[in-house]
Amino acid sequence: MILPIRAYGDPVLRKICQSITSDFPGLNQLIENMFETMYESNGVGLAAPQVGHDIRLFIIDTNAFSDKKIKGVKKIFINAVIIEESGVEWGFEEGCLSIPKIRENVKRPPKLIIKYQDENFIWNEESFDDMAARVIQHEFDHIEGVLFIDHLSPLKKQLIKGKLINISKGKVDVDYKMKFYFKK
Repeated sequence: MILPIRAYGDPVLRKICQSITSDFPGLNQLIENMFETMYESNGVGLAAPQVGHDIRLFIIDTNAFSDKKIKGVKKIFINAVIIEESGVEWGFEEGCLSIPKIRENVKRPPKLIIKYQDENFIWNEESFDDMAARVIQHEFDHIEGVLFIDHLSPLKKQLIKGKLINISKGKVDVDYKMKFYFKK
């Protein structure tokens, strides 16, 4: 089932998410729905807060970036903790399904070591680099209540302020299902 993506301005996007256990209700269905939603929205990653759940869960599929030299990564990350980030930060234009129509250059370290549980709640510790590391860092930020725009300079933030306000008011045209938060 395709889930609506929560738009910028929704408080769930700013929450530090809670760890979960294997008895979390409907987890397998949620993961399946998240993959379906991500693919339908042409994303390469999706975090649980983006579909309204403040839990430490995110998924990635970087096969869209893969080629003969770089293999794509498709994974589920539960209760993830980044152990280490290293290397000289490099910039890349990032976007976010929760912040449509805005893409900005974000600098991140090219390598990371992350500890996480898979869908069977087995602990793993793995190293990732390049694009896989970037997508993981972006999605990990989501479960920490951080958005890619938080990495921008004050000037860049000021330049996109109007667009962010429009997104928070539902004034954005997207070709995927979104849910907007309106204060009462």
